[in-house]
Amino acid sequence: MRDEGVPNAERDEAPEIKHAEHVGFRHPPKATRFAKGKSGNPKGRPKGSLNVASVFLKTLREKVVINENGQRKTITKLEAALKQLTNKAASGDLRALRVLVELANDAEAKQNAPGSQNPVLEDVDQEVIEGILARFVMPEERIEDPQGEERRG
Repeated sequence: MRDEGVPNAERDEAPEIKHAEHVGFRHPPKATRFAKGKSGNPKGRPKGSLNVASVFLKTLREKVVINENGQRKTITKLEAALKQLTNKAASGDLRALRVLVELANDAEAKQNAPGSQNPVLEDVDQEVIEGILARFVMPEERIEDPQGEERRG
């Protein structure tokens, strides 16, 4: 059946609904999807910028030059801060002493934690490791090809 009032050109340009293009849950229309190569959050955090934890750790690892017993030494800022804290605690500063004792207790607890020590290998793991080590220690075995030629394995 033909539409009498509609010219052929307009009917041909009408978009056809494809069954393969499903619109619904987790399938938005093509027109509203993010374009390839374009960020969904263009004003978000720029690439290469560091978070607070990264900047903090980077700063603690920076080197500083100190004079200790008349000699110049290069140490990290973390070491310098711990030296100052220890010196204040030794000179009688109670606040520094409390902080130092708390840090020492935390460090000792982490060192004695069950997960921090070397895990005991199971028998199966130990056998695998011994097998690998044996391959490195033992000389290569000779293997014969089906054609009767010898080659190294």
